[in-house]
Amino acid sequence: MDFAFMRDTFLQLIAGVPLTLNLAFTSVAFGAVFAMLLALMRMSGVRVLDGFARAYVFVFRGTPLLVQIFLIYYGLGQFRPTLQEWGLWGFFREPYWCAVLALTLNTAAYASEIFRGGLQAVPHQQVEAARACGMSGFLLFRRIVFPIAVRQALPAYGSEIILMVKATSLASIITMMEVTGLAAKLISQTFRAVEVFVVAGAIYLILNFAITRIVMAIEWWLSPHLRRPPSVEPKLEAAHV
Repeated sequence: MDFAFMRDTFLQLIAGVPLTLNLAFTSVAFGAVFAMLLALMRMSGVRVLDGFARAYVFVFRGTPLLVQIFLIYYGLGQFRPTLQEWGLWGFFREPYWCAVLALTLNTAAYASEIFRGGLQAVPHQQVEAARACGMSGFLLFRRIVFPIAVRQALPAYGSEIILMVKATSLASIITMMEVTGLAAKLISQTFRAVEVFVVAGAIYLILNFAITRIVMAIEWWLSPHLRRPPSVEPKLEAAHV
């Protein structure tokens, strides 16, 4: 192991971190909105909406993300005249937007089940208490249901965010020069795969450790009722003679 080479490799691969985080958090942000919509469709009780959401989750959870990226980036290119006619070719010809779209659609399928579980975990008694206080509709959802559901779903959703950070490595197959893309390029130049991939793995480990700490901090902030109260020692009053 050449540690001097590994240091130089780290300095080169660190340049791909902004793109890695950009892909991860952009797809997570769009995916969260779509996932919430899918979760509400599953819980709507409308057969058509429920069926669509079930089919979507089944397809995108049951097929590899790599295949989904290939289908979006390479597969849709076969329909270039149609996409140009619809004005969409400018979007699908860019590998960045294809990667974001594939990651978004994939994470939405997983996150929708996480959100649905969080919404169903809201205690019915608290909902009834809020209704007794006059809350209903969006106000009930915003003040009672949504905060409790977020607190319940956050640990599992934190794991999904970590998975998406690691999944951005697949964007390298469509010419995206994030951490893994830069690592593959460096290996083709130096033929030193072990050192390069060890450094790339260390970078992902550092990123995911930071994300884990942030998620834990948010979970602690959202759970004041679970914090241990500070211990208060009784004050000894001075005896009066």
